[in-house]
Amino acid sequence: MAQIDQRVTKAAPLFARRNLLLLAASLVTIAVGYGVLVSGAASAAAVLLVIGYCILFPLALVA
Repeated sequence: MAQIDQRVTKAAPLFARRNLLLLAASLVTIAVGYGVLVSGAASAAAVLLVIGYCILFPLALVA
């Protein structure tokens, strides 16, 4: 009877370290943006939120 080769290969991680760092940076930027929004500086909050949502978060998914 033939023996079945059942080697277990280690799966590659879904996200690399660089992706996780960019994701963490985007989440921190978004949190700070909402904090600034609560304090009343709407224009600074808008800039932080756009950077977090439109630049860092997609970059974390693609990079």
